[in-house]
Amino acid sequence: MADPDCIFCKIHAGEIPARIVDEDERTIAFMDIAPATRGHALVIPRAHARDLLELPAEDLAAVALASQRLAARLRERLGADGVNLLNSCGAAAWQTVFHFHMHVIPRYSDDPLRLPWVPAEGDFEEIAAAAQELEAR
Repeated sequence: MADPDCIFCKIHAGEIPARIVDEDERTIAFMDIAPATRGHALVIPRAHARDLLELPAEDLAAVALASQRLAARLRERLGADGVNLLNSCGAAAWQTVFHFHMHVIPRYSDDPLRLPWVPAEGDFEEIAAAAQELEAR
């Protein structure tokens, strides 16, 4: 299943060129054209799913394994000191391409990339209230 208007479906179909660095029966990994750091790549499922909430569990597992495989390669071949995996689900979470994808971003001790927030201790009562709402029922 593909979306004819989806840029990632077009990459999968070979209609748009991409530097593919890994693929298997369920996933394709290719270089991000707006990289955060050297070696930044994207891993997508071959089947179109709008976001994390629409993605079948089998494809999520396949993307996770492909991301892990690529992360190891980034450390081994590009000398990355670490790796960030990032998925944005929904426009409010900065998703701009609505085909599920995982950013695999190599991190180097001297790279300029920084988190968009500064982690700080939260309000424990609010944390407990949110946890209560999220607990499995």
